[in-house]
Amino acid sequence: MSEDIELDYSELIQEAQKKAYRFLMRDVLNIVAEIGDAPGEHHFFIEFGTEAPGVVIPDHLKEQYPELMTIVLQHQFEDLTVSDDGFGVTLWFKGKESRLEIPYDAVTQFADPSAQFGIRFDAQAAPENEEAEQDEKPADEKGDQDNSAESASEASDEESAEKENDGADVVSLDAFRKK
Repeated sequence: MSEDIELDYSELIQEAQKKAYRFLMRDVLNIVAEIGDAPGEHHFFIEFGTEAPGVVIPDHLKEQYPELMTIVLQHQFEDLTVSDDGFGVTLWFKGKESRLEIPYDAVTQFADPSAQFGIRFDAQAAPENEEAEQDEKPADEKGDQDNSAESASEASDEESAEKENDGADVVSLDAFRKK
């Protein structure tokens, strides 16, 4: 019976890498929650599947972003809570306060453009630091966050369609820039 079992080390390594990078994202968010703001010039783009199990967002956002949504954590966020399974944050969209609860398993991309770092959780290779141009900064106005979320979500939809593998990969920060 044990002779019929094959250990797929490639798959096991990919799963371990995904878990490790989700823990990295959790640790970064914990630091931000502890100090109450993103340190220095750090800011984060977090893309997630709005229909993923455990995601809790207001209906008007789910209607506007039926598949993917990208949020920006920079200056205008409150009540960031971080757990072993996910995080919650209060943001504003068109001046309206909204609470979002996002499990880590729902996150498809995480990026910190100020550190030229990005992770894609739906591609094959392991993430590394990536150099990228930083001509634009994300919107940090309460009323403008949904615009950057929409642009990033549309751009990342195109990139996601090009890659159909599982795993984690370096993300081009161009996916998160306003067009």
